[in-house]
Amino acid sequence: MIQGAYPNTRPRRNRFDAFTRRLVAEHRLSVDDLIWPIFVCDGENIRTPVDSMPGIERVSVDLLDAHLAEAVALGVPAIAIFPITPIDKRDETGTESANPDNVMCRATRRIKEIYPELGIIADVALDPYTSHGHDGLIENGYVVNDRSLEVLVRQSVNQAAAGVDIIAPSDMMDGRIDAIRKGLDAAGFVDVRIMSYAAKYASVFYGPFRDALGSGGLLCGDKKTYQMDPANSDEALREVALDIAEGADMVMVKPGMPYLDIIRRVRDTFSMPTFAYQVSGEYAMLAGAIERGWLDRDRTILESLLAFKRAGCNGILTYFAVEAARLLKAQ
Repeated sequence: MIQGAYPNTRPRRNRFDAFTRRLVAEHRLSVDDLIWPIFVCDGENIRTPVDSMPGIERVSVDLLDAHLAEAVALGVPAIAIFPITPIDKRDETGTESANPDNVMCRATRRIKEIYPELGIIADVALDPYTSHGHDGLIENGYVVNDRSLEVLVRQSVNQAAAGVDIIAPSDMMDGRIDAIRKGLDAAGFVDVRIMSYAAKYASVFYGPFRDALGSGGLLCGDKKTYQMDPANSDEALREVALDIAEGADMVMVKPGMPYLDIIRRVRDTFSMPTFAYQVSGEYAMLAGAIERGWLDRDRTILESLLAFKRAGCNGILTYFAVEAARLLKAQ
């Protein structure tokens, strides 16, 4: 690296005015980078706030037209759907996940009718459907791997049949990408993509999300036997490598901001389409500080998302997606 010396070298020259700063900017955030996670519920004409996520709502399928209108108008390319399953439809084995008329599938069909060009990403895991709140099946108090794969494959095929564009397995079972890819291909869905939650950590930052789904109070124990240890970095590369070998088209790191180092290592190592999820706890912290006047809203939203681009992300799942798109369009 060429080293300069003051006073001949003055890095501040390139920060002197706005046009120069624009010319030398290394990374840019655009609307094309944004994926909006939404919570969809049963019923009609329902909008209920998520208390731990200021500004975020659960909406019923019949209100999706209006709920998504601004995102579509602003050019947000994709949404990620997370269904709220009523307690009476949850069971030990997540049977509702394979129901072609479940909330996820009905929402997908409705969105494809009204906004056919909007990309739909569907989470694949059993926690929205199980009575115990875990992502797989439980035997003798332990979340088992191989039997869980069978249910996850059925869930994936069910979602693809409803019109989902990208299947996003977040369960962290071993071998799930290979099993789901084979299941999709056998069912004729060879063009349905897989965005793997390849490095998903057993994080405290998921708390508000579980509240939104109504699964937080159901969870028996924790998810440390299948989600990754926050202390580990090399392990993330092994997980990502396995998922790519098994057929993942894109990979994701979750959570986001506390794991920017992992994102950078993944992108540098694999040069794969890499995504991050600015999860509910990250959103809640920033939104809470913004509400109290401790942070400037617009600048906080854009700076937090730009950090993901700097770390190497192709795109970001963020609850700020619509606001960020609005701000970017106004620039």
